Amino acid sequence: MEALLANDRLKEAQEFRWVRLERYLDASSLRAFLDALPESDRAASEQKALRYALAYSHFATALRFFTDWPDPLGAAHLVLDRRVELDGNLYFVLDPAAKALEGKHPQAATLIYRAMIEHTLDRAKSTRYGHAARHLFECKSLMAKIGSYNDLEPHRAFLARIKGSHARKTGFWSRVAELDPLWV
Repeated sequence: MEALLANDRLKEAQEFRWVRLERYLDASSLRAFLDALPESDRAASEQKALRYALAYSHFATALRFFTDWPDPLGAAHLVLDRRVELDGNLYFVLDPAAKALEGKHPQAATLIYRAMIEHTLDRAKSTRYGHAARHLFECKSLMAKIGSYNDLEPHRAFLARIKGSHARKTGFWSRVAELDPLWV
């Protein structure tokens, strides 16, 4: 890249940035690409890149991109449209995304928190029980912000389902009780 720029090969540098964006879905590549464009071309190119990101083959990479950009609306669309691809094990991607979505996109944030909770409980990852308990409380607090659940399982139903499936995971339920003894 530096060699291209040093030799005034700007068109090739832009092509390289775009290829890097397409291959790695890297926010810094998009920033550099947009910064090198005339102001009048930036919005259209940004929208093209965001559309590309929504269809990107690797869900977690796309979610990280939307979180890093930042584009909470794009992240929410990605989560709502491709929720079956949520991998609750990817805490390092999902937790920051959920936090970024809590304010304006509580339904998407709830889906992310639930994916992490269910992954933790389904695989009995006891070292994550504290996080999962905190995520359960995040879901409870987001409940009031969700106007219409549409096809999202209501919080009480979700809680009843995980209680039924994971009643014997006392380590998790004790962590929930530590956060609020009256809630369990």
